[in-house]
Amino acid sequence: MQSVSETYVSVNRAFSKQSTNYDIDDAENQVLQDLRQQVYDHVNRWIKPNSSILELNAGTGIDAYHFAQQGHTVHATDLSDGMIAQIKAKIQKHSLHDRLSCQQVSYDSLDKVTGKKFDYVFSNFGGLNCIQELSDVTKNLPSLLNKGAHVTFVIMPPVCLWELLWIFKGHGKAAFRRFHKDGVMAHLEGEYFKTYYHSLHQIKKAFGSNFEFVKSEGLAAVSPPPSRGDFPVKHKGIYKLLRNMDSSVRNVFPFNKWGDHIIITFRYSKL
Repeated sequence: MQSVSETYVSVNRAFSKQSTNYDIDDAENQVLQDLRQQVYDHVNRWIKPNSSILELNAGTGIDAYHFAQQGHTVHATDLSDGMIAQIKAKIQKHSLHDRLSCQQVSYDSLDKVTGKKFDYVFSNFGGLNCIQELSDVTKNLPSLLNKGAHVTFVIMPPVCLWELLWIFKGHGKAAFRRFHKDGVMAHLEGEYFKTYYHSLHQIKKAFGSNFEFVKSEGLAAVSPPPSRGDFPVKHKGIYKLLRNMDSSVRNVFPFNKWGDHIIITFRYSKL
């Protein structure tokens, strides 16, 4: 069993290896592009103009760059050496020194983020699934937030219909992997580390009484996940149909807590 420090080393190495090709792979994946736009549409319902954003597990800075281009100020954080290097390259390339900054720090060490308060906290595409206790992240948020600030996390939940379908292909163990309470071992770029799947109930519990639940919606609730990036090419008509179905059901029970990921937003309500 890995210690926390060993896990962080493995995660750092895995995502650093992935960082050099991440933007190219992202741009070529139509499913991922569509889901990312859905996340942006969700955030845009609550984010105010010229907001100050703290991003967790920012990766190569794709989302940080997007929000900076929208006029917001972003402080992007990530554990990975390689990802931080990619963010710094974006800052330099696009002359974003006044709108985008970065810091290498884990999201369970947010007490190391000092000097300012934020209007929005954002974490995309399952980075938070690398931690078992979400309260280790949320406990540090109140000291970082302005009154009325919003927090949007995009997290992988236990129920993903596309993965459950694997049982019909004889992959029962893989189909139910998300239901393991003690997490499952993930394999990325030759590195191994635990992944944990958080239910909507568990996420709400982690935020506690300082935060008001605003909304959740399924991300790829019935449509294919990013791992099926070939699907829109091979099945264009079916893909369009499934995305339309997603639009109809992702905001209602139970699809607002199912999917490859769920998007969940809270408001900091403590005075």
